[in-house]
Amino acid sequence: MAGAYDVIVVGGGPGGYVAAIRAAQLGLKTAVVEREHLGGICLNWGCIPTKALLRSAEIFHYAQHAKDYGLRIDGKIGYDAEAIKDRSRKISAQLNAGVGFLLKKNKVDVIWGEAQLTKPGDVRVGKPLKPAHQPQAAPPKGILGEGTYQAKHIVVATGARPRVLPGLEPDGKLIWTYFEAMMPDAMPKSLIVVGSGAIGVEFASFYRDFGAEVTLIEVLPRILPAEDAEVAALAHKRFEKRGMKILTGTKIVKLEKGAEGVTALAEDTSGKSQTLKAERLISAVGVTGNSENLGLEALGVTTDRGIIVTDGLGRTNVPGVYAIGDVAGPPMLAHKAEHEGVICVEAIAGLDPHPLDREAIPGCTYCNPQIASVGLTEEKAKAAGYELKIGRFPFIGNGKAIALGEPEGLTKTIFDAATGRLLGAHMIGAEVTELIQGFVVAMNCETTEAELMHTIFPHPTLSETMHESVLDAYGRAIHI
Repeated sequence: MAGAYDVIVVGGGPGGYVAAIRAAQLGLKTAVVEREHLGGICLNWGCIPTKALLRSAEIFHYAQHAKDYGLRIDGKIGYDAEAIKDRSRKISAQLNAGVGFLLKKNKVDVIWGEAQLTKPGDVRVGKPLKPAHQPQAAPPKGILGEGTYQAKHIVVATGARPRVLPGLEPDGKLIWTYFEAMMPDAMPKSLIVVGSGAIGVEFASFYRDFGAEVTLIEVLPRILPAEDAEVAALAHKRFEKRGMKILTGTKIVKLEKGAEGVTALAEDTSGKSQTLKAERLISAVGVTGNSENLGLEALGVTTDRGIIVTDGLGRTNVPGVYAIGDVAGPPMLAHKAEHEGVICVEAIAGLDPHPLDREAIPGCTYCNPQIASVGLTEEKAKAAGYELKIGRFPFIGNGKAIALGEPEGLTKTIFDAATGRLLGAHMIGAEVTELIQGFVVAMNCETTEAELMHTIFPHPTLSETMHESVLDAYGRAIHI
């Protein structure tokens, strides 16, 4: 037996490494098995590098509109695609190394290789996976490797990968997933993006800022289907104003590759079709959990369409086996995975954590304009039978938004009319991904409209739109 632990975490992404660190803090002997890169998709291919790319796009956008702020930039404004990509990769590498440091600091062993659960309490580790998209990360010095390891508790945190639709299989050249979209050799002049969730609209926004002709295709009746319909409609208008072509209720029925790009035949729900041409196509139709080849079936662990079934504390139906993060189901977000990891190991350690409350998990989309939300949409709140009080406040009524040159936006709040409970909050506009946490805290503290009304919001700030939206729900808005 190569080693025995209290907890082995399979996967070193946000959920996995946070779970491991918390377990170590609680005095549990802990190891993480990682087959590819510490930090998982989030640090290496998702949350962080995409935000680095979007920051470059944002600055480029502002530079092109310098005159709107009374500034003059002489000469042609340009960009270096390779430098933009390199900056993103360097930031990922820095944070990847930071995860290794944190695990070492907390005395968590890192086992380098691919894991399989061979029997209750045993994890067999083989050779590391050879990454398809970048060189294998060098294992830290003193790292553990192949062998069989034993643990009383095994936490599966293996994440997810891009979902692939028949006919849209990525080839790394003309048809991209987020892996290739993050590392372009050159900026395409035209682009088709299939899927209008967070990943799709972020890449559509990024490439549009750099001048690409972008067509965004969504099979459902509207873009951003997980968001409140009112916010999604505003986003649709803003995207079109920026020059994007948006096709909803539409799917690609045929795709051909050629020397100059792709030709897609798109068909809407009425049967009307049109031909689209572009240099590249990004398939952004969601992700699927990495639950295969782990030995779960042999152990009798229940899965559902690639997702490991768990309770609110990360426990599966098999004692001693747990799952967190993307592989444990939606919402597939890094912060959800981190919180699940903490809950799971605190339960293992005998503490009494609150089970995961999926309604209080914020979602953020870092396109231009930004979108953020928490809780129920208006549609879902009505379907749940609530009588609602709804407040809205446009950014055009906010002094800070006007001063920033960002007057287009909306803050929307949804309350239970009977109790004053905040059921949901939905925002679109500048920096709303930073603002939404105020509503998340309010929901977590079970704050009602009364406390929010009596809270003093600093002036001038964008956060005042939050206060005014609450006031508006009860007919008390001041600045509109």
